[in-house]
Amino acid sequence: MIQKIKTYLWAKLVSYTKTKNWYASIYRSSWKTSKVRPNTQKQYFSAIPNPGAGIGHQMANWIAGYWFAQKFELSFAHTPFSSQKWEHFLGFGANEIKVHDLVKSQGYKKVKLPLFDENKPQDIELIRKIINSYTDKKVVFIAEQDQFYKDQIGVIADIKTKFHNAEARKTKQLVYNQNYFNIAIHVRRGDITIGQETKKPNLLMRWQNNDYFKNVLLSVVNTIKTEKPLAIYLFSQGDEKDFQEFNEFKNLNFCLDMSAQDSFEHMVYADLLITSKSSFSYKPALLSKGIKVCPEDFWHGYPKTKDWVLADNDGIFDVNLLN
Repeated sequence: MIQKIKTYLWAKLVSYTKTKNWYASIYRSSWKTSKVRPNTQKQYFSAIPNPGAGIGHQMANWIAGYWFAQKFELSFAHTPFSSQKWEHFLGFGANEIKVHDLVKSQGYKKVKLPLFDENKPQDIELIRKIINSYTDKKVVFIAEQDQFYKDQIGVIADIKTKFHNAEARKTKQLVYNQNYFNIAIHVRRGDITIGQETKKPNLLMRWQNNDYFKNVLLSVVNTIKTEKPLAIYLFSQGDEKDFQEFNEFKNLNFCLDMSAQDSFEHMVYADLLITSKSSFSYKPALLSKGIKVCPEDFWHGYPKTKDWVLADNDGIFDVNLLN
């Protein structure tokens, strides 16, 4: 209980001060930047998957830690996901040393870093100064909670390998028929549906009407070249009556009660995945080996490769990119 209170108060302090010029000074690590020390110890970097957030958000945290470890030329240390079920499912911790083991068994100390903007040279310079001031210490640097990394795509190759080689893949069970070309479409609802009534900006920005998804799906169905018949799987929340716009499509399967992990895995293994403005379908897209059709107006980056196709806010895109 005491630790929860401390965590809550610290989060409040960070939220209040992060826009202030003196924000970094609330971190003890920033007090040492004037000292230059010899490089005698192996250093690590980690980020904590936010235990109060959804799995897409938590994966963004983990990916940020993995990416910035490379950015600052440090070794990566794994902080497990809050759910052991997701930890096993994703397999991201395989062959990675854990922060807990570094601290408990190897005498490392945790050093928390202030939030930084990856696009501001002065922020990056400050973090490098902090890191350089600890080079003679056994330290694992911990990113502040929800340290942002926009593109997310810099680690695709590694997380694909981790996910597809994970122990959990040995027991995967998909409802897809491999004799069909399987199309998965994720329509985000749930919390953002409520957001339309409360008018919360963070939820309003994530809303997309059914017409958007119908337009994308119609273009896919009319354009994709495959010798297999098409099968469509719609992943969302709610009732089938909420998606009457899709009734014209043949071989449509509603997946409205499927578990989060099963939905995630099916999106990864679809032949073609249509994502929404949601980390819950963006993350499977990062792991997918199929075609992805995604909203261009999104807060994370996309690779500039032929398996990624971007649609405008009306669901219109260059259909020639599908084949």
